[in-house]
Amino acid sequence: MVRIAMIGVLALASMLPVYGQIVPKEVAVEEEQLIFPIQQEHAHGSTLVELPNGDLLAAWFQGSGERKSDDVRIMGARLRKRDKQWGPPFLMADTPHLPDCNPVLFLNPDGKLFLVWIAVQANRWEHSILRVRTSSNYSNAGAPIWDWQDNILLKPGTEFAEEVEARFKEMPDTGAGWAEYAPSYDDMIIEASKDSKKSSIGWMTRIKPLFLPSGRILLPLYSDGYNFSLAAISDDGGETWTPSLPIVGRGPIQPAFARKSDGTIVAYMRDSGDAPARVHKSLSKDNGYSWTVSEKTDIPNTASVELHALSSGHWAFLGNDVDDGRYRVALYLSDDEGESWKWKVYLEDGEKGQGGHSYPSLVEDGKGNLHISYSFHEAGDRKSIKYLRVNTKKIVRYKD
Repeated sequence: MVRIAMIGVLALASMLPVYGQIVPKEVAVEEEQLIFPIQQEHAHGSTLVELPNGDLLAAWFQGSGERKSDDVRIMGARLRKRDKQWGPPFLMADTPHLPDCNPVLFLNPDGKLFLVWIAVQANRWEHSILRVRTSSNYSNAGAPIWDWQDNILLKPGTEFAEEVEARFKEMPDTGAGWAEYAPSYDDMIIEASKDSKKSSIGWMTRIKPLFLPSGRILLPLYSDGYNFSLAAISDDGGETWTPSLPIVGRGPIQPAFARKSDGTIVAYMRDSGDAPARVHKSLSKDNGYSWTVSEKTDIPNTASVELHALSSGHWAFLGNDVDDGRYRVALYLSDDEGESWKWKVYLEDGEKGQGGHSYPSLVEDGKGNLHISYSFHEAGDRKSIKYLRVNTKKIVRYKD
């Protein structure tokens, strides 16, 4: 009996994440501040980009709510390279009479600045439209000067439905359904995937894109209608976009991408499926076009996640690290491309019910520092966006 129990313990241990060391926050974090003072409006879903002149540009959505509030707009702020404090917020985008949410900022290989976000039609996530603005004049104080704006329209095609059905058949049958005479969850999604009106809208941004050595851009997207994800692919610097095949699973949304040294692309995703809440993972071997069925990892998480392959070869993961709220934010580092996570830093470690901190953004600067932002929500509807600068070299060198 003792031997059987020990085998059970070892099996359980093999399923758990490997954390070599918890590093104190004060060792890793070299700068920490709110981008703007705590206020009452909802502020969420931030994004960061480092500009060629060394400035940091942030964006987030702000208003009286989210998809049901038509006053929600995209706001921004700038941290000049020479300054210690973020400048005053400014308007980045506002579609008349529609909520604007989930901004993503990035520079294409030619140095053109992109802002991609969603305008929520009919106040429903599944009717959202992808919008894009670009700028070549963004170095001065304040908002960029936008020189072009359009919608990004995707047409998944018949292969979309074929892939959805094929991938669901690969997954174990959970028997999940609505009632004895009602269709199962899987059957409902498979049927919905055959409707081209549904598959061509409702794709939403959340996390920065991945740039491949070929110049290909993979912009992570997800659907609250289908409850899974895909990538928008551009091979011309963001001028045109086509959809990948879907990243199918039971609830993998809001993907973040990283590329392994062998060319495999890894997607980590928020769990919007059944309990327990765990980060989903999917792989692509063909530069982001097709993806394996998502599987749950052993990392607990209840909201959006971030993933980044650093110039040092380390990988960084950022998420809530709990399965019952958003009161903790943890940064993990790996030296084996996510096979294990040998260092962990708690950026936030509060009490459940006392506010929430979530939806992180993560970029690396030319010196290897991490710049992080996330929603900072105190109890009593007091909200801002927090910014941190993290020195990863201090994390991996730390000794107790």
